[in-house]
Formats: sequence, structure tokens, C-alpha cells
Amino acid sequence: MKSIKSAGVIGAGVIGSGWIARFLLNGIDVYVYDPSTEAPANVDKVVKNAERSYKKLLRSDLPKKGTLSFSSSVSEVARSAKLIIEAVPERLSAKQSVYDEIESSSNSEVIIASSTSGILPSDLQAQMSHPDRLLVAHPFNPVYLLPLVEMVGGEKTSKKVIEETSNILSVIGMFPLHIKKEIPAFIADRLLESVWREALWLVNDNVATTEEIDDAIRYGFGLRWAQMGLFETYRLAGGDAGMRHFISQFGPCLEWPWTHLTDVPEFTDELIDKVSNQSDLQSGQYSIDELMQKRDDNLVDFLKVLKNNRWGAGNILKDFDERLSNPKSKIEFSKLDLTQPLLTFETKIPKEWVDYNGHMTESRYLECFSEATTEMMAIVGANEDYISSVGSYFTVETHIRHLDEVLIGEKIYSKTQVIFGENKKLHLFHWLYHESDRLLATAEHMLIHVDLNTRAASLPNDDVLKRMSMVYEAHKELPKPDGLNRAVGDKF
Repeated sequence: MKSIKSAGVIGAGVIGSGWIARFLLNGIDVYVYDPSTEAPANVDKVVKNAERSYKKLLRSDLPKKGTLSFSSSVSEVARSAKLIIEAVPERLSAKQSVYDEIESSSNSEVIIASSTSGILPSDLQAQMSHPDRLLVAHPFNPVYLLPLVEMVGGEKTSKKVIEETSNILSVIGMFPLHIKKEIPAFIADRLLESVWREALWLVNDNVATTEEIDDAIRYGFGLRWAQMGLFETYRLAGGDAGMRHFISQFGPCLEWPWTHLTDVPEFTDELIDKVSNQSDLQSGQYSIDELMQKRDDNLVDFLKVLKNNRWGAGNILKDFDERLSNPKSKIEFSKLDLTQPLLTFETKIPKEWVDYNGHMTESRYLECFSEATTEMMAIVGANEDYISSVGSYFTVETHIRHLDEVLIGEKIYSKTQVIFGENKKLHLFHWLYHESDRLLATAEHMLIHVDLNTRAASLPNDDVLKRMSMVYEAHKELPKPDGLNRAVGDKF
């Protein structure tokens, strides 16, 4: 996937600042233009919130933070960046004026991505000299946490620009959803607008307060939508017969006059006061900063659960985290230094790994060693593809020594030595270290290769045997680890 070294952002409001944070924390230098004197302080607050969230969200280290530069003009930004995000207010003339200034100051290869929430890209590019380089990249707040970005090309947008932008955004942990047909407000905002419209009617008609409407969403279908969306949720509602049964059972009710989806309540002063006052009563005890941090904390925990379950947005986070960690199994085998124990695992201690004292719990030591074993298997060629088609190594015996404690947020790493690696047997010894090189624990694992079809012990294939032999022959020359062949009850 393609990465970039610099990006430009025109407009540093809520969305623009979110883009800035997403880029900076991915090691990308960002050039910003915003005429407001308050822009630097607002951006700084958003970046700090993003840093706070990423420390909780990711087990991998982010790259070195990019540099942030505030420019004196749009032209200065245009000369400095390969990708420019336009995030100015939703006025077509204002956006087109920005594009004109960019085109007069940059080469035709610079990509321009508008964060508009509804203006058609064909309208945006109508007055451009090089309309092929403009597309819509519509993100969602907070941009640094939510992965979705709706990508929409106009009539003259090149396929190459869409593909290149999609690759750039994927590298920084986003989910580019290519919407292939232009339509005002795209997909997500059209859905949100229908819910917002009906919610305003419910408040206007004194059916529900703002808090009651939010409760109906956050305690009910909102939780389902966050992991499965709309159609997958309703597929489940159809039982074993699936979507067809759901439509046949509940489809007729769509003709009932339940909603006001084609009507808009008049925005009278009375309705505006009612919504505002109810919202103040609902959430006025919290500052905006407090609400933002609580929102981010909840999103972090929810995304981590989805990541652990390998579902929905969790898959995007998992891929992003793994890309940042640069697993050693992805290094060519021929370039590994087999004369030393191999680095097989690195992470930071997340909050769900610790007890009430902030110490990593006993079961997580085993998890770390399990990850190290999995990495060692991948190094010799027993990776996911191999396991799905040939077989795998099963652990038959484990011995762990707990030597020292480690706290939440601290970094740890594991090294592994192959004690024996021939035929069906794989004997490993792991060390777990604190980032300061303090030894935290050791583990000894005995594994047997198993054919997953017969569920019986079997020989690995020739490629795995060859790699295993190379590592084993090299590691036989290493000193025997302290603690090898211990058993529970031996002198500590």
C-alpha cells in the first residue's frame, strides 16, 4: 500500500482538525491553512485527544509523529503536499475558490479531496482546469477514531486518483467506501438525515424528549447497528429463513403511516428552544471537552472488543495495528539473524490486561508466550495459509516462571530459542522482557505437529522442516537457557 510523507488541510474546524490528527499520528507532515487565530489552539486540543485515545487503542507503537505547520495561504499549502484535504464550510463557491488557488500553485498530480457532507463532486470540479484529480473523501467525527470515509468521484475524476487515495487512506487505518454513483449526501448522511428528521418530529409533537430519543438509540438498535449495520441486523430478525422471511413478515408495515420521512417540521423559534433546552437539561452538566473524552473512551473500548472478535470495524483496527507493529514474520527468512534468539513478540500492556493494582495478570503472561509461539511457527512457514491447508503445531506441555511485574502502558517484548526442532517435535524456550531489558518471565513449550484432517501427529511439509532445521542447527550452538527443563517445585 502507498504512503505519503506530507498532506495539506484547508480548514481546521472539527473535521479538518480530525484529519490533521489522523495524519500527524501516522507520521505524516501536515501543512494547514485556516484564517482563524484560534485554529492552532483548537487543533492542538484535538491532537491531544487523539494521542490520548491511541495510547489506549493500539498495542503497537505509532510512527514518529509528523510535524505540523500553519501556512499563511492556500497556495503555500498547495506547494507543500501531495494530498490536500479541503474542509471549508459547505458553500460551493467557497470550495471552488479554494480549488482555483490550489490549481494556480501546484502541479496537476496533487490530489484534492473534499470533506463535503453532501455536495456532488461533479459540481465541485465544474470550474477546475484538472478536474480528474478531485474527489470527495467524506469522513466521520472523530476522524482519528472512526474508520469510515465515503469516497465519491465526479464525472471527470480519474480511476487512478480514486485508487491512489483509497490506498493512502487505508494505510492510515481508515475504511474507504467507494460510492460508485453520485447522489446528494451520499450514503451515511442520507440515513442519518432520515433518523434526524423523524427525531425532530417526535420532539416537536411532544412524543419524546431529546434524552429519551438518545436512550432509544444507545440502549437498543444503536448497539446492533455499530457491529452489524442495518441489513445484517434484519437478516437475523428473519430467523433461519433470513432476509426473505423478514421482508415478508415486516415489509407490509412500511406502508403504515408511522413516520414523517417526507415532511420536515418548521424550524420555529419554539422548536429550536425546545430542542436546545432539552439538550442542555440532558447533557449540560458536562463540558464539551468532557463529552468528547467520554465519547472517545467508549469508542476505544468498543473498537477493541470488535477487534478481539475480528468483526466489522475491528478488522480495520486489527489490520492497522498489525501494519504498525511490522511483525518479524514478514521479514524475509533469509535475512533473519539465526545466530541469536529471535524477536517474536512486542506489545504495550493495555488496561484490560491488568488487575486492580495495575499489574499484568497471570493469564496474560501465557497469552504473550502463546503469541511468541505463533510468531515462531510463522517464521518457519507454519502460517495461517499453512494451517488452513496442511496442519499445525499443538502445545502439549507448558512451564512458566513469573519473575517480575509489569504495569499498564509499559512495553514488553519476547525472544525465542529453538531447543529442539526435528520431525514432529518443536521445543521452544521464550524470554519475556520489559522495555528496559528487565526479565519478567520465561516459558518452555513442547509442541507436536498435527494433521488437522486426521487429528493425528504428523510430519510437517518439506518447506517447514527445512526452515525448522536451519533455525535448530543455528540455535544448538547457543548456550542452554537458565531455567530450561525446570518443573514446578524445583528450587526457584
